[in-house]
Amino acid sequence: MKEPLSKIYQLRFEGLSEYRNAIWKILTDEFFRKWIKDDSTVLDLGCGYGEFINNLDGCRKHGMDLNPDARESLDEGITFHEQDCSEPWSFEPNSIDLIFTSNFFEHLPDKQALEKTVSHAKQALRPGGRIIALGPNISVLNGRYWDFWDHHVALSDQSLGELFEIHGFSIEKSIPRFLPYNMVRVRIRPLFLVSLYLKYSWFWSFFGKQFLIVARKGDT
Repeated sequence: MKEPLSKIYQLRFEGLSEYRNAIWKILTDEFFRKWIKDDSTVLDLGCGYGEFINNLDGCRKHGMDLNPDARESLDEGITFHEQDCSEPWSFEPNSIDLIFTSNFFEHLPDKQALEKTVSHAKQALRPGGRIIALGPNISVLNGRYWDFWDHHVALSDQSLGELFEIHGFSIEKSIPRFLPYNMVRVRIRPLFLVSLYLKYSWFWSFFGKQFLIVARKGDT
């Protein structure tokens, strides 16, 4: 499985690394940072090439991915966990403040793997800790959801939100339409448009094809 993963990543993202990193710096600084306190412990679940976690400062940082190539893309000081996320995690219970995951859950092989992953995430999070999840929304995309070979689990904001609630999370924010579908197979656009897009949320209802969910673990 690891060799095909590496080939898929290379084929899909070749030549886009600088552009993707620049976009994620804007997303992290101007949007996601409000959920991240200084000196907190953050896990980038399905970290890929590290565009989110590399652009985060002032935290204890971890990345988890099954693709061994991901290790080479992470900045110094980030602890890399090369593993299947549905298998038991090495984190101590109640040790993580925030888990971030983007465009990852749909790549898991089945719903059972996703449910196990959410269970491990809950165990690792501190009381009051959060998981932020982005992903393509099948209720918006319909058939285009399957335009990527390695999409296996069909998810919407409603279905993933329900799974979080089943595992005892409370939903703090759920946006059915947030970011556009993807940053591959598209024309590279000026970066100032990203900041503009984040600032004016009425754009989201027209262009947003990914959901955003912020779920909070209980205080006990």
